[in-house]
Order: sequence, then structure tokens, then C-alpha cells
Amino acid sequence: MRGTDIHPIIQEEPTGCGIAASAALAGISYAEAKCCANALGIYAEDTSLWSETDYVRRLLRELGVAVSATEAPFTSWERLPNRALLAIKWRMKRGRPFWHWVVFVREDGNVRVLDSKQALRSNRRKDFGRIKPEWYIEVFI
Repeated sequence: MRGTDIHPIIQEEPTGCGIAASAALAGISYAEAKCCANALGIYAEDTSLWSETDYVRRLLRELGVAVSATEAPFTSWERLPNRALLAIKWRMKRGRPFWHWVVFVREDGNVRVLDSKQALRSNRRKDFGRIKPEWYIEVFI
């Protein structure tokens, strides 16, 4: 990881939120994270990237980002650790869970969610009432 100040990375593919979140946490570009992911056999088009945690965990490990071994249920914004990978827009489709990956950051008294979605006016979100996390993975940075 290149530094502690985390910036949003915009996903370059409609299904690249896991790659973009990993890039943001590692402090690298989307292209660099995608190249690493592809070398691991991880592709944005694979629905497992946003319906299972294994691919993102493998990518983060390869990028040198340590995360907790388990997911924790979201209870409140105040109870989140300083860094977390959040599962939002959680839903079931044909019996399989799907979600959108975003990064939660608390540093220097500021709290924000880094959302990689291209269509957003700002990828640094503070509209916490609209974001509905289901669970999170703690990030150790």
C-alpha cells in the first residue's frame, strides 16, 4: 500500500466494483488492480466477484492488504472500524446473493464511503442514510 490517505478509484467496467475497491485500498490504479486480478484468474465479468468474498480476499492479499478472516454484520456507522470493505445494495437473485463493494474510511475526524460507481456526482459519499450496508470486512491498514 502506498499511503494511508485512501482515494476513490472509479470502476472501468460495470461489474468492476470489487477490483476498484481493492485498488483504492492498495493505493493503485484500476488498471494495475485489474492486471493483478486477471493474473489470479479473477475477472470483473465473473459474478463470484460480487456474490462471494473469496475473490476480493485473494486479490487484496496479493496486493498486500490485510483483512479480517470473517464478515461482520453492519450495526451502525459509529461501530465500524476505521477501514472496512462494505457490502451494499445487497439482494438475492435466483437464490444467490449479490452486492456492490464500497470502501468505508475514518481518518482525521472525517468519515466517508468511497464508491467506485461511474455515474455518481461524487465518489466520496457522506449520504449515510441512503447507503444500506448488509455487512463488512475489516481492513487492517
